[in-house]
Amino acid sequence: MLIPYAAIYLVTSLASKAQTQKHGITQANELVNLTEFFVNHIQPDLKSASVNEFPVLKADGIKYIMIFRNQVPKEQLLLSIPLLINHLQAESIVVHTYAAHALERLFTMRGTNNTTLITAAEMAPFVEVLLTNLFKALTLPGSSENEYIMKAIMRSFSLLQESIIPYIPSVITQLTQKLLAVSKNPSKPHFNHYMFESICLSIRITCKANPDAVGSFEEALFMVFTEILQNDVQEFIPYVFQVMSLLLEMHKNEIPSSYMALFPHLLQPVLWERTGNIPPLVRLLQAYLERGANTIASAAADKIPGLLGVFQKLIASKANDHQGFYLLNSIIEHMPPESVDQYRKQIFILLFQRLQNSKTTKFIKSFLVFINLYCVKYGALALQEIFDSIQPKMFGMVLEKIIIPEIQKVSGQVEKKICAVGITKILTECPPMMDTEYTKLWTPLLQALIGLFELPEDDTIPDEEHFIDIEDTPGYQTAFSQLAFAGKKEHDPVGQMVNNPRIHLAQSLHKLSTACPGRVPSMLSTSLNAEALQYLQGYLQAASVTLL
Repeated sequence: MLIPYAAIYLVTSLASKAQTQKHGITQANELVNLTEFFVNHIQPDLKSASVNEFPVLKADGIKYIMIFRNQVPKEQLLLSIPLLINHLQAESIVVHTYAAHALERLFTMRGTNNTTLITAAEMAPFVEVLLTNLFKALTLPGSSENEYIMKAIMRSFSLLQESIIPYIPSVITQLTQKLLAVSKNPSKPHFNHYMFESICLSIRITCKANPDAVGSFEEALFMVFTEILQNDVQEFIPYVFQVMSLLLEMHKNEIPSSYMALFPHLLQPVLWERTGNIPPLVRLLQAYLERGANTIASAAADKIPGLLGVFQKLIASKANDHQGFYLLNSIIEHMPPESVDQYRKQIFILLFQRLQNSKTTKFIKSFLVFINLYCVKYGALALQEIFDSIQPKMFGMVLEKIIIPEIQKVSGQVEKKICAVGITKILTECPPMMDTEYTKLWTPLLQALIGLFELPEDDTIPDEEHFIDIEDTPGYQTAFSQLAFAGKKEHDPVGQMVNNPRIHLAQSLHKLSTACPGRVPSMLSTSLNAEALQYLQGYLQAASVTLL
């Protein structure tokens, strides 16, 4: 039996010119006919009746497919798929691991238009046997937590999409049982990650086709999730929060009572001590606010101080202040105004204290988005009044020292849009901007807004900010691992209100000039620079309006 092993080794060595772990062989020696060798030597070995005989030869054959997958024609790869699926049953841990890894690599290959080379339609005849053999492989000795098999399960779900729906009841049962078993002693981080990704894919694919199916997933998973939370399985808690966020975001109406029962526990300080919990917990609380702000306001109003306590803790940290703003923005956007009235002034005082004590670029950017979102939600006059109630003329100081000089630092399409709509409101819906000492800031503010639209983003960071404070780098803690398939869709709070912020500015200025004829053109002609004025004329033309 030495001849086949030697032949495979020799061909692999002679044919390989350039190789990467991600793509296999990227350059091959033209003198070696890889397809012919594959058809005449590799396939016959893999077609033999028993998957358990000659395991070394089988492993070498499967490795050949993996290494030369970019050189072997697609039709030959399609012929090898049922052979690889069959070898998932091999007793040899090397053979069934190689088979799983080879399938996973084939499923990630890209064809034309950056779509997968192998399509769900081409895999249709093999769906049942593929899923059956993959899950059976997890029961083979030595492979109960085999990360290559779990990654192949995840990749199969991702490729097959709605083709897996008929098998979901069986699949989710097996995944849940596996989750319960490994939660007793989590020891394989990659395996665990791919397992949670597979759970997320099951939820996404099924609920896309049938949104009402979310209840059956909650029924299957919540018992295990409760056990994980009660036993404080630190490695799994960030994952559980991400899956729960995904499930809660699937609900279209009010929050189910099972979630409301958990809500007070999510505010417990001990959960927020672990840095790995913070991003998924903030997202979960945001999902609560998006789906059930009215329920929280009516049935859990006593928990609002706890919610704001979490915000206060997060903004005190340079590492996590942006997460505090995510939470605060959701509170402002979704909670009924009367439920947070009594806390609003204190929120601003806390933010100003942090600005005074420890101003960073990241904090400034988040602060700008927040005050403009507040302006969009409650109105420009309400923003001016709350600033000036903290300290007389503070509104002018914020405009002059923070908004006008720093607005160029804001990054992200949605963030820039929120700021543009907020500043437009300050310019056009705030009477003190037209007839008090704040009037001198009107044109510089408009100039800054046009700069936000037209100038490149200012991404400079002062040298001293490249160092993180020692209190923000705690000792070893479970890290947060983002689940790709639990990803959250970007939310635009002003999406329905404003489509094009430039047109919106032009229309708002037209409305203002109608209310006070002559004022707007005279303010523009005296102090707006020529380039900004030219851009503004373009906005007015695009909106088909003029200034009176």
